Amino acid sequence: MIAALVNGIAIIICSIFGKFVGGKFRTELQDQLMDILAICIFFIGVSTSLSGENVTLVVLSCIIGVIIGDAIGIEDKLYLFGDKVRNLVMKNRNDTSSKFVEGFITGSILFAMGSMAILGSIAAGVSKNYSVLFAKSIIDGVTAVVLSSMYGIGVLFSGIVVFLYEGAIALFAGSLQSFFTPTIVANISGVGGILIMAIGIDMLKIKEIKTSNMMPAILIPIVYEILLNLIK
Repeated sequence: MIAALVNGIAIIICSIFGKFVGGKFRTELQDQLMDILAICIFFIGVSTSLSGENVTLVVLSCIIGVIIGDAIGIEDKLYLFGDKVRNLVMKNRNDTSSKFVEGFITGSILFAMGSMAILGSIAAGVSKNYSVLFAKSIIDGVTAVVLSSMYGIGVLFSGIVVFLYEGAIALFAGSLQSFFTPTIVANISGVGGILIMAIGIDMLKIKEIKTSNMMPAILIPIVYEILLNLIK
């Protein structure tokens, strides 16, 4: 819960800063900041991926996960969900309230829907490893400055959504702590690291990657361990 709270507070504080100061940042500077963050995300992904104990399982998990995610169409469904929610709550609103709601929804979807939020929350709940969520807090903070300069104070309230969302995942994962053996955690981290690397590559526009379609890969090491125990 501590890491989720830090993430939420970072978004709130940086949203306030962005509302009053963010508009003064040059577009070129904003782009440079996002590029640096993307490189940092890639570095975090590389270091996290090295935690995987079973390299073969990590690779197969990513392949199977992408196949499942693409078949379900996770990324497209998330975008469709976001558009539906946005259109629903912004219907018949004036320009001021529409901008507020747009900022809230955009921030909530951007900050909460992603592999870093899920992986970081699981790591925080199971092994009290807050590094991914702390790194995400910095990334979300800088992004919140940019978003709030465009949409206003509505972005601030997305910090509350992020705290509740990540906190709930962390608590749920923590309740299953006895199930998550060090091997499972290590292999989930290995898979998650590759997903985080993909986010960095996508942000740098080196290659467009539907990272949300990769999220089922996180579950494969868990399924593998369950099947392995059943066979034994």
